[in-house]
Amino acid sequence: MTTNKYYLSLGSNLGEREQTLRQALCLIEQQVGKIACCSSFYYSAPWGFDSPNGFCNLCCLVETEMEPLAVLRATQGIERTLGREEKSHGGRYTDRRIDIDLIQAFDAQGNEIRCHITDEEGCDLLTLPHPLYEQRAFVLIPLQELQK
Repeated sequence: MTTNKYYLSLGSNLGEREQTLRQALCLIEQQVGKIACCSSFYYSAPWGFDSPNGFCNLCCLVETEMEPLAVLRATQGIERTLGREEKSHGGRYTDRRIDIDLIQAFDAQGNEIRCHITDEEGCDLLTLPHPLYEQRAFVLIPLQELQK
């Protein structure tokens, strides 16, 4: 089997944010793969919506034999385990206890994995690299910390 590398972005703006992110990292290690490295916590205002609740974010690099859709399904399960109910409300971002996004992926040879996966109805499930990550400082800054 070949090992793929995934950069994940994690964020929380409800509850014990740092503790939730630590729990998510433990579950990622148990259910997805080895965490090769992890950024520092990064604090930011909500992006794409207004809320008085600031975010705590981080990025991590995960090594796994899983394919992109399997990683997505696993991280969505982790979100549900930690209390996430829905990604957005009426197509709008909302406060959330946990959010895990796949940002970039690379195969064993170091080639970037680019994909766009939809469900049977044609709704987007996953796009790699994440189409908005370059617009988000809360992703770019922790990601740059990992890529130094």
